[in-house]
Amino acid sequence: MHIIVGFPPGGGADIVARLIGQWLSEQLGQPFIVENRPGAVSNIGTEAVVRAPPDGYTLLMVTTPNVINATLYDNLNFNFIRDIAPVAGLTRDFLVMLVNPSVPVKTVPEFIAYAKANPGKLSMASAGNGSPQHIARELFKIMTGVDMVHVPYRGTAPALTDLLAGQVQVVFEIITASIEYNRAGKLRALAVTSPMRLEALPDVPAVSDFLPGYETSIFRGVGAPKNTPAKIIDKLNKAINAGLADPKIKTRIADLGAAVLPMSPNEFGKLIADETEKWGKVIRAANIKPE
Repeated sequence: MHIIVGFPPGGGADIVARLIGQWLSEQLGQPFIVENRPGAVSNIGTEAVVRAPPDGYTLLMVTTPNVINATLYDNLNFNFIRDIAPVAGLTRDFLVMLVNPSVPVKTVPEFIAYAKANPGKLSMASAGNGSPQHIARELFKIMTGVDMVHVPYRGTAPALTDLLAGQVQVVFEIITASIEYNRAGKLRALAVTSPMRLEALPDVPAVSDFLPGYETSIFRGVGAPKNTPAKIIDKLNKAINAGLADPKIKTRIADLGAAVLPMSPNEFGKLIADETEKWGKVIRAANIKPE
């Protein structure tokens, strides 16, 4: 059994895939091998699963970039919603809006006012063009009308390095990658992108407290090639949801700054469809193109 991850080893998707893969190996009595096939923001790994036999032996680690790519790329050799069958949700984690302490604001309303008073003078870093961090910024820009310069980096680490150095002033970043900088006072957290406050940052409000309806998250789950028998999908779904209910796995996922996302195949399919539509609107409105 193979779980294809469209990103390099060591990232969030890879860690979660190995965690659930070990659980499935123990529960189902078969080895689940995590296979990293990075490239084209997960499109290479996704296409490998699309072309695989629909026998349940090749699974895909589904992530938010999959739903973003459906609109971002014009020439994909597959239709994600049509060609990948939803199996189960795994995790959801949120982002935090961070500024360099040199920016003289402490709240989202203050940031909006400052950005409008200084149009084009604030630079916002992201982990790359079309990344969830970039899309989070574009939704914020659409809802507030602020003018910020987008500076795409090749990943989270270099973006945070330049934010710490003051080369850029703001970022929307995954909480797990940045929480220690906030705790140490090296960066200032203005808000989280969840619908409400989070346990990991209890003193930080949600963006939606000031911009009703704003929400950005990164989800992960499992998919299979289309036409995989429902009996196989249901068996995998039950085993995965049992894993998400296991206290050790829940604790490990919480340590990563994420929350478990138990879902039926139909519920996970609806999440994929809803997120594809939501981010498609933002991509088209902001005229975002792949790098």
